[in-house]
Amino acid sequence: MNIELGRGKTVRRAYGFDEIALVPGNRTLDPQLADTQWQIGGIERSIPIIASAMDGVVDVDIAIKLSQFGALGVLNLEGIQTRYDDPNPILDQIAAVGKEDFVTLMQKLYAEPIRPELIRDRIQAIKSQGGIAAVSCTPAGAAKFGQEIAAAGADLIFIQATVVSTAHLSPESVQPLDIAQFCSDMSVPVVLGNCVTYDVALNLMKAGAAAVLVGIGPGAACTSRGVLGVGVPQATAVADCAAARDDYQQETGRYVPVVADGGIVTGGDICKCIAVGADAVMIGSPIARAKEAPGRGYHWGMATPSPVLPRGTRIRVGSTGTLEQILKGPAQLDDGTHNLLGALQTSMGTLGAKNLKEMQQVEVVVAPSLLTEGKVYQKAQQLGMGK
Repeated sequence: MNIELGRGKTVRRAYGFDEIALVPGNRTLDPQLADTQWQIGGIERSIPIIASAMDGVVDVDIAIKLSQFGALGVLNLEGIQTRYDDPNPILDQIAAVGKEDFVTLMQKLYAEPIRPELIRDRIQAIKSQGGIAAVSCTPAGAAKFGQEIAAAGADLIFIQATVVSTAHLSPESVQPLDIAQFCSDMSVPVVLGNCVTYDVALNLMKAGAAAVLVGIGPGAACTSRGVLGVGVPQATAVADCAAARDDYQQETGRYVPVVADGGIVTGGDICKCIAVGADAVMIGSPIARAKEAPGRGYHWGMATPSPVLPRGTRIRVGSTGTLEQILKGPAQLDDGTHNLLGALQTSMGTLGAKNLKEMQQVEVVVAPSLLTEGKVYQKAQQLGMGK
């Protein structure tokens, strides 16, 4: 439905996850029967969760453990893992610095050049222990290091920026990455993002994307929406891009997964992502809360250390449980941030969805009061959904 914002400006209403709810259908099923299998780049996974390519979220060890659990972790190849032989002292500095000096310190630490030999070493370290080597870089990083990443044995390459499109304009002195050519030349599946619209998602699929990431600015540590004023609430963005996926499959026969990236904190958020069309989710802050996470209880975004326009901050998320408890339980918290897989399976059982494709077809309603209705005591006592 279009709304007249003012004379000459008509806008469309968009929705976030907090504004919608999932409606049970005519049947239910035991959560153990809920099949959460999915594929990305020909790789089968049993948990539709990807850990974000952020330095406080994924290192070599986390990537290996996530692979073992049936999920996936993406290593940031333009972060501190590829700038320093030993990232641990750097992570200690980031965790210890005060708020006032944080941005300056980050810009200094991330000014250290990326070292190609460390790209190779990190990828091979993941592979040597049986992990899936999924790695991320910007379009500029892909143009510079793409062949080295493939030669090192990476299983998946994520090309990520605030917005990635196939129609990027650059100054005459700058040669932009030809995304379609890059996808065609690479021997490794390429995941592209981020986007929030039907048209851009469709163009990325036509360019050869193995999957598309959806989301601009909803991340817990991201400030892009405030700094740039850009973004589309995630429920609407995911639904629009999922429509592009379905139309593209009908036209070509090729299925390109849509991954909701950002703004996802609880199991309920994951359930809603899939219900509006996502095949999987990419999450940062929930994994940053794992005791094994490299961030020491902190979380920050990929654009945080930008030397010219930082679009992110460092947030304190704490360490609330092990990686296994957060992913698969048993839950020790009552706020939906532990046992994310169990939450998804239980929701699917409640909704009668036997697999993710059926979960994408459940009824969704607009429900602004979903998270507040009847929760007076929880809010007053800061318990459960009132935290």
